[in-house]
Amino acid sequence: MHRAGRGSEFVKKYGVTRLVYVETYASPQEAIAREKQLKNWHRDWKARLIEQDNPDWSDLSHLL
Repeated sequence: MHRAGRGSEFVKKYGVTRLVYVETYASPQEAIAREKQLKNWHRDWKARLIEQDNPDWSDLSHLL
């Protein structure tokens, strides 16, 4: 859906179509807590996190 531009409002507004970072959690509550934590991070902190595992910013959607 994201690749076709039919995802969330954020996807529609910004044209986000690549998945460059993935984390897995045992429960939705853990995932939501982590998402809230990352939303408070500075952009450069997030970029460094991505580049630790995906230095080329390759699309990782095939992993899902």
